[in-house]
This record gives sequence, C-alpha cells and structure tokens, in this order.
Amino acid sequence: MDLTLDHQVLADTVATRRYFRKFERITTHLATVAAEEQAAGRMTAPEVEALARSLVSLNLTFRALALKYHFAGAAREAGTLTFDRVESGFPVAAELMEMAADATQAERNLASLPTPDTLKDEMVRVILSERVTPTRLQYALSQRLYYEELRKGGLFWARNDPEAVWLGNIGGGRAERRQYLLRWGVYEATDNLPVIYLMTLEDTGRDGLPKDGMRWPMVQRHLMAQSVGGLTLLTIAKGFDQDFQDLHPKRLRRIRLGPMYSSAFTTQTGPIRDVLAAARAPEGEDWALAWTEEDLISERVDEVKSGWFGLEEREVFALAEPKEQGVSGLDRSIILPARPYQALAELDPPAFRSMRKVVVGGGGRILNLK
Repeated sequence: MDLTLDHQVLADTVATRRYFRKFERITTHLATVAAEEQAAGRMTAPEVEALARSLVSLNLTFRALALKYHFAGAAREAGTLTFDRVESGFPVAAELMEMAADATQAERNLASLPTPDTLKDEMVRVILSERVTPTRLQYALSQRLYYEELRKGGLFWARNDPEAVWLGNIGGGRAERRQYLLRWGVYEATDNLPVIYLMTLEDTGRDGLPKDGMRWPMVQRHLMAQSVGGLTLLTIAKGFDQDFQDLHPKRLRRIRLGPMYSSAFTTQTGPIRDVLAAARAPEGEDWALAWTEEDLISERVDEVKSGWFGLEEREVFALAEPKEQGVSGLDRSIILPARPYQALAELDPPAFRSMRKVVVGGGGRILNLK
C-alpha cells in the first residue's frame, strides 16, 4: 500500500471538523441499524446488546479524536488527523494506537493541565483585556477534554479483548452446560476498519469460563491472535474447537463496518462514485457506509477419538456456497441518507442489487429498508 497516495492528512480546521461531524451523524444511525437486526430476526437480543456496546465504544472513540484534533490547523501545537481516503474512509489504525498510548498518560497530563473552569476564566480575561481570540487556551481546553474522555474509558481501541456474558444453562445433571456470548473487536491495520466478533458457545468445564483463571486468559489470547482479516470464520471456529476441548462454539459472527464513502473526503471508484456524484447531496448527507455480516453456524456435533479410550466433541459447521468463503451466510448492507439512495435507485447499478439498502434520516431514524 502506498501511504502517500492512500492516506490523507487533514490539516485544515474546517475540513477536520466537517469530517468528524459526518462521522457523528453516521454513528448515530448504527445503534438503530443494530436494533433492526433483532426486529428482523437476524440477531438475538443478547447479540444486539453486545453489538450495540461495541458501536457505543466506537462513537466514543470518534468523540475523543474530534476533541484531540478540534483545533488542527488553527493552533500551532495541534496535531493533524490522518485517514484512509481510498480503502476505508476511516482514520488510519495508527491513530487508535497513538490514542491508546495517550490513554496511559492521561492521569499525568490531566494533573499538569489547568481545570476547565480555570481555562474558561482565562479565556474571558484574554477576550476582554487583549481583544483577541484565545486560540491557545481553547486548544488547551480541547486537550483537557480529550484526556478526560480517555480517562473515562469504554472506547473502541485497536484491540478490544473478549468479554463474556452468561446466557444461562442448558441440560441438567451431568449433562448441564453453561452458555456464553463472547464479544471482542479489532481495528484492522491493513483495511483501517473496525471489526466486531460475536461467538455463542457452550462450556462443559468445571468452572465457568470467565471465572476460570487458566482457561479464560488462554481463550482471550487465542481469539485475539486469530482476529485478522485474512482468516475465514471457519478457520477461526475450527481452531478454537480443537484447542479447547470443553468449549464448543455454536455460532460465530463477524461484523465489518465500512468502508465509508463520501464525495467530500474519499476517492471512489466504480458505481459508488457515480451514485454520490448524481446525488449532489448537501453537506452531512453526502455519504454511504457499508455494513457486512458473516455468520457461521454449527449444524451438528461429531465425536472423535481422543487418546486410547476418550472421545471429544467436534462441531460440524454449515457452509454456504462457495464453501471457500468459510461461512454459513453472508449479508451485505449499504447505509445511506435519502438523496444518495434516490440516486442509487435511479442508476440501479448491478453491484448493489443484492445488497440491503438502509435509508436513514434525522435523529437516527430508519426511513426505509429495501
């Protein structure tokens, strides 16, 4: 990848703020889209809740970045945001890695910065006495607020280790099993896109998985190591099934958010370029976001020999054609405001005919589903 060609630095204050306003609008729609997954029967309530938590975290990440770069181009000390204008439309992964490093220094930096009230009082004094815009003080306040967001936590990082939610027990007696939903995520460095994973599993171990001091750290490390874009869900699930004899993956999902296309910020190719050009949408509505869901479901269990006398369960996963994709199902959606959707409907490019269209309006409302 040629970083000079694919990555762009936003050095202008107005452009930077427009970029983050656009993502603020986009992220307000994602929770509504997730709720629609449950209403349509494509996801369970626990899955939607887990997904929504990741989407909220992503929103907090963009809020923090918007504060960090609020005075880009206006204050000499302010840095500049780098985003992927070709592959994703999202900030490059290095931005999230730098933010994670900033988070480790948040307490120390907050201790060295004046309080918000002190900064605001000083701004008033500068405006009244010197009759100039207190840009440097405004920048200091933005950095103060940035570090406060980092200290609060709950953001979507470059890697988000698995969390487990107990779903209840099934069976009874010796056959009783615990059910868990695992959620984790990564910000892929190659594609510069956030990816969320959800796994439903059954646990036949002696202790519950999250309370097992040996298995739980191993599970977390294993799943994070496997969460790279080049691996199919089948490869991830089979490797997990083989490495953990008393954990049985029943369903694995991968939700990939993006690319984000925008006539103002990204370089499009193919039919999406024609759609956005024909839409002539006003600022804030000149965008489209891809949402891709991969789903892998266990259809049955086989027993295989283990050692001389033992037997182990092995999941057999349902595979859709072409089987090389390693999924039971693949669903692609495009989320977009009304004007771009009208242009898409009129142009009707073949590449978009099989995709679900989610048309959104103000306040995070879904106007139409096609």
